[in-house]
Amino acid sequence: MHYTSDRFWEIDALRGIAIIMMVIYHISYDLFFLSGFPIKIHSIPWVLFQRTTASLFLLLVGTSLTISNSKLKGKLSNKDIIKRNFLRGIKIFIWGFIITLFTLIFLNDGIILFGILHLIGISIIISYPFLEHKYKNLVIGTGIILIGTYLGKFNFDTPYFLWLGFEPKYFFSFDYFPIFPWFGVVLIGIFLGNVFYPQGKRDFNIPEFSNYYIIKILSFLGKHSLKIYLLHQPIIVLIFYIIGLADLSFVMI
Repeated sequence: MHYTSDRFWEIDALRGIAIIMMVIYHISYDLFFLSGFPIKIHSIPWVLFQRTTASLFLLLVGTSLTISNSKLKGKLSNKDIIKRNFLRGIKIFIWGFIITLFTLIFLNDGIILFGILHLIGISIIISYPFLEHKYKNLVIGTGIILIGTYLGKFNFDTPYFLWLGFEPKYFFSFDYFPIFPWFGVVLIGIFLGNVFYPQGKRDFNIPEFSNYYIIKILSFLGKHSLKIYLLHQPIIVLIFYIIGLADLSFVMI
């Protein structure tokens, strides 16, 4: 989930923090779901924690896209940049589709039809027309979030537009991030990227902490966020199963 070779340590570190937050949430969720551990996972604090984690990831996706786009301008044609983003987006979307197939085969309930990897993949593909703008993205992104929040109050009779945010009746998924409202968060990330990293350069002063041990660890996690995302849940479930915390009755046999 990273898009530039000349890296900014603060972005990698923030992504590393988001990865740690994600793992904490998923451990807690798995304890609740697999073993009935008394964690109020649907309480407001946990929901806010989960949404803050996802929002941080998606803001960084948008910010990283602007940095990458700025660095590629002058080196590649617009057509080549669009092609590059398309291939990157398709790659991440395919990983999301593999997760869909996995959950379709092995889960009785909670199948992931449009999770965060699907969203990131699509966002990368459709983001190109927005990459040059600042405040327009802030306005459009906020609008998309508001529309998605409004749509979330309703249920619909068709499942075919759930990827947009039209949630069907009785729909349940372990990972659901539709275009409305979540692409709006990516657009706000693009806005932040153009404000704080114009022309792909840091436009603010920050101490050089990249050689600090904790920053190196966070940056390492941030650089390998996609791998960690793909591997951490099977590892958590396997560990819980080995130590007797996991009831795998939700899995199809």
